[in-house]
Order: sequence, then C-alpha cells, then structure tokens
Amino acid sequence: MKTWKIGIVGTGMIADMHAQAIESLPNAQLVGFCNIRKEGAIKMAKKHHVKSWDTISEMLQSDEIDIAMIATPSGAHMEPTIEAAKYGKHVLCEKPLEIKLDRIDKMIEAHEEANTYLGGIFNLRYNETTQIIKNAIDANRLGTITYAAAHIPWWRSNAYYEGWHGTWSLDGGGAMMNQSIHMVDLLQYLMGPVDNIAAFTSKTGHPHIETEDTCVSILQFKNKALGTVYGSTASFPGQYRRLEITGTKGTIVLVENSLKVWQFEEETEEDKTITEKFGAIEGGGGVADPAAILYINHAKNIAAFIDAIEKGIPFEIDGKEARKAVELVLDMYNAAGGAITN
Repeated sequence: MKTWKIGIVGTGMIADMHAQAIESLPNAQLVGFCNIRKEGAIKMAKKHHVKSWDTISEMLQSDEIDIAMIATPSGAHMEPTIEAAKYGKHVLCEKPLEIKLDRIDKMIEAHEEANTYLGGIFNLRYNETTQIIKNAIDANRLGTITYAAAHIPWWRSNAYYEGWHGTWSLDGGGAMMNQSIHMVDLLQYLMGPVDNIAAFTSKTGHPHIETEDTCVSILQFKNKALGTVYGSTASFPGQYRRLEITGTKGTIVLVENSLKVWQFEEETEEDKTITEKFGAIEGGGGVADPAAILYINHAKNIAAFIDAIEKGIPFEIDGKEARKAVELVLDMYNAAGGAITN
C-alpha cells in the first residue's frame, strides 16, 4: 500500500485539524508545514514532530510530498494551488476553494493542464446522514419537494475578528462565505441548482467588521422548490445547525448529525433502524468555538481524495464541484446589493 506524503500550507487552527486528520489515516503521512511566517511553520512542525520549510515554494518543489493541503486564509488559496500544479503536486484545499470565481477558474485550469487532482474540503458530505438523505431524495421518498432550508445560528466573539476574518480581501465575506458555506454546499448538493435568489445582509452584531455577520436568503431551486438560508455569527450563545427538506410525501429534519424528523407517507422496514441509529444529537462543534469541530469527517474527506487519485477516477468534490457553493454565496451577496458598508 502506497503511503501518500502530505505537506500543509498554512499554520492556523484549521491546519492543525488537517494534521490530526492526516495522522489518523493508515495510508497518509504528514511530512511538514510551510507558511509565509516561518516561525508559524516551525512551531507547528515541532508540535507534530515533522519538518518545516522556509518558504512555500521550497515545500511545493520538494520530492518529499505528493499532496499539498492548502490551509491559508481563503483569499490566499489560489497562488499556492497554482504553484503546486506547476510542480506536479495534487492539491486538497480548505473551503471555500477561493473567494472569487475567476481565481477558482485559474486554479482548475492549472490542475487540468498539469493532469493533477484539485479537490475541496466539504466535510459535512461525509456524515453518514448526508448519504442517507441523498438516497431518500433520489428514491423520490419525499414526493415533490416543496421547501428546503439551512439554519446556522452561530456565535463568534469580537476577538475572532481581530485578524483576517471578516475582511473582503481575505475572508471574501462573513458568516455566509466562511461558516455557513458548509451548509450551503450541503443544500445545493441535495437540492440541485438555484434559479432565483433574494437576500439581505447585516453586521449589526459586529459593526466593526467589513463583511456581514448575518445573511438571510430566499431561494427558488431549479426543481421549483422554495428555500431559505440563515447564516449568522451574531446569535449568542450559538445553536445547532439545522437542515430541513419537506415535500408532498415526506419530511426530513437534520439537527447537527441527528435525524430529528424522518417521516414518509410510505414507510419501510429500514426507517426504524435509521431513526434509532441517528435520532440522538451528535456534534455541536463550531456553534461558538471553531476549534471544537472534530477532525473525523476531515479525515474521511482526505481519504476519499486519496482513493480517487489511486483509482484514477474523478474526485466527488473536485474543483468544479467545490466552485458551486462559492458561486451560490456570491449570488447571495449580489442579491443583497454587494459589499455592505454600514
């Protein structure tokens, strides 16, 4: 079995989570870190007992790695991703893939030309409940879907926004682009494309930041279902994320990773097993503390990426797929009138 050697670009909180995820996999090895600030790479390397590189270029040119994981601020994903392609390295990039579509398109083009893999991190897709819901939708168990909604009432303190978070240049947005984009991706993955959007944004909970801390969007999906997305970092003390999908023959309500409602006009023998197994709350990490998120689904995301490379098959969250959630968030911002200034 090949051991895939991985280097991480960036040394923030999410880089540490990626490191733990890599270390948990039998066919992956964390080789080291690099960062614009060399001291950060040295500190993280000591913590995980691996090496550090003095520059990003030095790491990406190294024969010691097969895959580069990008964990820099969101608006700084493009440059190392494109440079990695030049040196024949596969790239798995933290969400959002980038903050502007033209930058994402350049990333995709670079890896297509290099014949290397580019993938995104959307770890919620690797919850067991996600595939169970997808299977129910595909089997038409909900009948005609009439409504779908994502609710992310989270909290972040002012201290969270002391760095690059909440800036247009590096965060690319606020609560919707950073925290809620996981649920935006999940919603579009399950429901398909969106035809029409109306949206409103505000930053009344954190008036000192550039971007929104709250966004409410009303959606009309291509399948004619209606929907809403509420994303916030101004909902103290932070509550569980919630996904609701309802139709003419059934309703599903997911709270964190727990199926709180799993009800259909036509029941099956498997339904009782599903509700017994997934009826209790799991998770809760991230509602107020981003460091509380578990790395388990990140590990599944990384494992699926490696598996796709080994089998020579398309990765399910490739560059084009990871682009969709960013495009939808940007459409919400445009519908709300663009960047807010007050």
